[in-house]
Amino acid sequence: MRIALVATCLADALFPGVAIATTTLLERLGHEVVFPAAQTCCGQMHINTGYLDEAVPVVRHHVDVFDTAEFDVAVAPSGSCVGSIRHQHTMVARRAHDQVLEKRAKTLAARTFELSELLVDVLGVTDVDAYFPHRVTYHPTCHSLRMLRVGDKPLALLRNVGGIDLVELPGADQCCGFGGTFALKNPEVSTAMLADKMSDILSTGAEVCSAGDSSCLMHIGGGLSRLRTGVRTVHLAEILAATRTAGPVRPVGAIHPSAGASAPTTTKVGS
Repeated sequence: MRIALVATCLADALFPGVAIATTTLLERLGHEVVFPAAQTCCGQMHINTGYLDEAVPVVRHHVDVFDTAEFDVAVAPSGSCVGSIRHQHTMVARRAHDQVLEKRAKTLAARTFELSELLVDVLGVTDVDAYFPHRVTYHPTCHSLRMLRVGDKPLALLRNVGGIDLVELPGADQCCGFGGTFALKNPEVSTAMLADKMSDILSTGAEVCSAGDSSCLMHIGGGLSRLRTGVRTVHLAEILAATRTAGPVRPVGAIHPSAGASAPTTTKVGS
């Protein structure tokens, strides 16, 4: 299968290891991953903050880049970005009275998947031959839990990881308090929610907190780091990409380096 990688803004700017891990994992499973270098933001930030008119050209550009027969499906290691592509893009196009864009956005939405969805529902795998010998707890992010309804797909994948000690997170369905610009506009409430989430994480005795969204992990990881808890945050893709021979794409606890500039043309990732 030929899979287009929607890297997401956060992976491009702050967490490139997540995009690399996604590619490493899918190529290990025998699929071709390509990176359309013209991609930019999916528009979620604009839409969630009420800039719907400004979101139209962003959505149109995303559809132009990914709505092509060159790829079988598209994947993003982010429940929130996939949630926007699947549930918001058609709304933006409809509001702009652009029927052509609405139809194309709907077609693209149907073949765009969050990573665990792609693995379990499309590729039909729950055991990806990963190895991650750490005590891990999993935080199901709001968009993946409530908007995409991925259910226990991430947990099904984690349960089959070799060496892992997977522990249940109390209050797992509670928001971590990030919510994009919510954390900026409502810092006191966001901080209180984060404190509750960190308390639940620390109660598990886990070394690592994992999730399917870098944004939530950035929020949680920042709090855990400021408290010097020793608990690290690692994206689901990075755990699934780790093997007994190769180890994790990014060592546990390492700081994500900044991403470099994108290539000027569509390139095959991992070649």
